[in-house]
Amino acid sequence: MAKPKRKLTEQEKTEQREYRALVKERMPRSKTLLRCALAFLTGGAICCLGQLIGDLGTLAFHLGEAERGSFVSVALIFIAALLTGIGVYDRIGRFAGAGSVVPITGFSNSIVAPAMEHRSEGIVMGVCAQLFTVAGPVLVYGITSSVIVGIIVYIISLIK
Repeated sequence: MAKPKRKLTEQEKTEQREYRALVKERMPRSKTLLRCALAFLTGGAICCLGQLIGDLGTLAFHLGEAERGSFVSVALIFIAALLTGIGVYDRIGRFAGAGSVVPITGFSNSIVAPAMEHRSEGIVMGVCAQLFTVAGPVLVYGITSSVIVGIIVYIISLIK
């Protein structure tokens, strides 16, 4: 059987109220709404940048819809990899949280960031080896081969 609770004295009640007030005062405020807003705005800004890149690609290179999507994807991946390499993307990630992870730029960052941590070990044993352990050879070879094939197709289209 459960023991019946004893009545608290006035002093104990006062101590409990003071303790609750102290906890409420010292407890950090929830930043969930702010974090959600920052994630939403940053993810939206990255998507707007993608739209701008697509529009510029259409104006400058007269890209069709299919080429435009590929152009935007490659450009955003390159920009995110570059920003990760120079240490800017980490600051964006700290500021925006999930807003920087969800778009295609987060994918690029997840491949490049671990490799950059091991660059002191050299290109082959440091950077390349970490690309394989984090992203897997399928992703690395898939992206590399798609870029190479894209360049070859573009050069062939210029010749015709």
